[in-house]
Amino acid sequence: MRLLVTGGTGFVGSNIVKVAIERHQASVVTTSHSWRGDGSEPFSVVPVDMTNPVALRAAVIDSRPDAIVHSAILNDFVRMYADRSLAWQSYVESTETLVAAANEVGAKMVLISTDWVFDGAQPAATEKTPPNPINLYGVLKVVGETIVTSTANDGAVARVAGVNGTHWLRDDYVAAQNPGLGHFIGAVVNGLRTGQPFAVWEGPLNMVGTPALASESAEMVMRIIEKDRRGIFHCTSGATVDRMGLALATAAAFDLDAELLTVGPGDFSGTGPAPIPVDTSLDATYTSDALDYELPDLDRLLATFRHEVDHAELLPV
Repeated sequence: MRLLVTGGTGFVGSNIVKVAIERHQASVVTTSHSWRGDGSEPFSVVPVDMTNPVALRAAVIDSRPDAIVHSAILNDFVRMYADRSLAWQSYVESTETLVAAANEVGAKMVLISTDWVFDGAQPAATEKTPPNPINLYGVLKVVGETIVTSTANDGAVARVAGVNGTHWLRDDYVAAQNPGLGHFIGAVVNGLRTGQPFAVWEGPLNMVGTPALASESAEMVMRIIEKDRRGIFHCTSGATVDRMGLALATAAAFDLDAELLTVGPGDFSGTGPAPIPVDTSLDATYTSDALDYELPDLDRLLATFRHEVDHAELLPV
């Protein structure tokens, strides 16, 4: 299989690339805005600005992939709100370009989307629950989903949620707590390992969700491709948990001192004016059945993540 991954050098993208190569023997090309590597990587890197439609289309035409996974994002909420045109180009126009190119070469198109397409008042949202985003990021993702589901000849949307895990291409990556549930498990582990109190944020932020492990989500994306599934899928775990519950479970799974966990106010400097959905829990029953994949419960998710941390490798499926 020939696979083109946009943003494959990012956090989620690095998991898609690693799972595709190591578990599915795919030949992978990834776009990158600035990351170049040293030439020893088991994949090819094409420098592409996602706001340049000519270069983006050329990357597809030149690589002639069997499937495209669009995981690249403008990962800067403050900039997104400050420059709406850039945000639209980065999310919407890039998706339009990729769908048109995918149709041109006969490739399957998979968009990585988010649980933040929901407003936080739709608990246990299914794949068919109408989205209702409350911030610009969610709006841009919903528009992208609509483009894929309505104009791709062979399209799918893979929603991920509260994504945690390993960044396989950055040794300097350090997980930090944010108003969402993504990177939260790593932040708790890093905090508690110092032996100092760790304040679990509370307030008008993402307090309940269905967390995911990036490598598990990547495996589900590959199954969407290999089984040629179309439509919308929730590539997440089978667990719904609140913020403190996730922190306590993390402490237990990593043999850390849960008594160091406290509560404190959230820091919204990274998300600026964006409202945050409070309850983004998802129901992924349809996805589990469609992909013939047992959704990980919280214990399995945490055990798998610990294996990645302790051994710097993927756990076999």
